[in-house]
Parts: sequence; structure tokens; C-alpha cells
Amino acid sequence: MGTTQLESVPEPKYWHLKTVLSQALDSEFSVGEILPNERDLAARFGVARATLRQALEQLELEGRLQRRRGVGTTVAPPRMGVSLGTGPHTWPGGPDDAWKPVDCTTAVPPAAVAEALETGRDEPVHIVRRSRVSHGRPVAAELLYVPQFSVPELSGIDAPSGAARARAVLRELQRPALERQENAVELGSAGADDAKELDRLPGAPVLVVTTRFVAAGRTAALSVATYRADTCRLTFGDAGGVEIHTGPQRKAS
Repeated sequence: MGTTQLESVPEPKYWHLKTVLSQALDSEFSVGEILPNERDLAARFGVARATLRQALEQLELEGRLQRRRGVGTTVAPPRMGVSLGTGPHTWPGGPDDAWKPVDCTTAVPPAAVAEALETGRDEPVHIVRRSRVSHGRPVAAELLYVPQFSVPELSGIDAPSGAARARAVLRELQRPALERQENAVELGSAGADDAKELDRLPGAPVLVVTTRFVAAGRTAALSVATYRADTCRLTFGDAGGVEIHTGPQRKAS
């Protein structure tokens, strides 16, 4: 049987333009700055507007640019690193936690969550909703499921609802000794609720990080955090938690 070789394919013009534009973003523009309009950019680089649009769309997919209705195309902040490391583990809501408590309800969790928490399928748990913002834009949303046995001293009188209730749950969660936490990561697509909270269209790519917090030999809390895939990248190292990378690292995940 004969063999064939693929012929060398020249780099598409829009791809080369994307590289040139990326270099210009690093040297000439700052985060949040609005780019010139398409006509001026096309004239500057000597390309057709169709070629320019392809390059801009690719840079948007890679998280370099952000298109905002009524504003224009702006330079996006650096990607946020979701660090999956082996460093010291901490409960959510600690002093260095960058998540912002939004709300807290008590309800029966999804069946998969109830199974992970080893609670009864009809047993309500505390559901803390938190958000993460970077450079003024939402980048992640979290649902933290906390069984009632993990916060036995929680009082409904001091903080009956809302963000105050969420902070109270997080405060009580600090009491048990945390044995370990386990992370799992998968790619997904934004549902209607997540898309609205993350300012994305339904179906947009997201990174889902599920974290199981273990104390006294059982799951004491379960976090399901949804990150915008265009703003985040996975990092692996010794540090735990989530780091904000403000340097010039711009590679796509």
C-alpha cells in the first residue's frame, strides 16, 4: 500500500494577523482600553475587514479581547488561573478567600449532590451562592452545598437570609478540622442561570471545578464552581486555591 504526505499549507492570513494584533495588544494597549474601529484597524494593517474580523474573533475566543455591546471591543484582563495544587487546604470563606457571598437558601440538593454528601435525598442542605469578579467583570459563579450536620451551631435568628446568612454558614464551616479536599475538573457549557450571572450566552464554554471538602471522614461540603472558559486557565503546582495572574501570560488554555 502506498503512502501519501500532506502538502505544507501556508498560514492563513487572518492567523498571521492575529499574531500581529496580539503583539500590538501587549505593547500598545492596556486592560479595558477600547480598540480603534474595524475600518481604521483594517487600514493600519493593510487587510480586508473580513480578514480582520476573523482575527478579532479568534482573539476573543482566546480571551484576549472582549466585545461589549454599546462600548466596542476592549482589551480583556489576563486570564485567571485555577490552581489545582498540593498545598495547604482551607475551608471556603477563609481570610484569603476572594469569593463574594451573594445569597444562601435551604433546599433539597440535586440527587448527585445528595449522594456525594451522603444525605437523604429529601434532606435539605444549606446552599451558599458566591461570585468571583476580576477587573470588574464576573468570571465565576459557585454553589456551595453544606449539610446541616457540618454547621450544627448555626442560628437562624442572627442571619435569617441573604448574604448575611451565607457569611454565617461560611463562618460556622471553619470550626471542624479539614482533613483534605479533592478537586475534579471538566469542560461544560453554561446553562441559563450561569450564563446570566457570568454575562455570557447560554451554551458558552465553561470550566466546572467540583471540590469535595472532607472532615471527620465524611464530605462536609461540596463546591461546584463554574468559570468562564475565556477568562480562566488551569495551573498545576504546589499552591492551592485560586490565583489571579496579572502578568503578561496570554496563552490560551
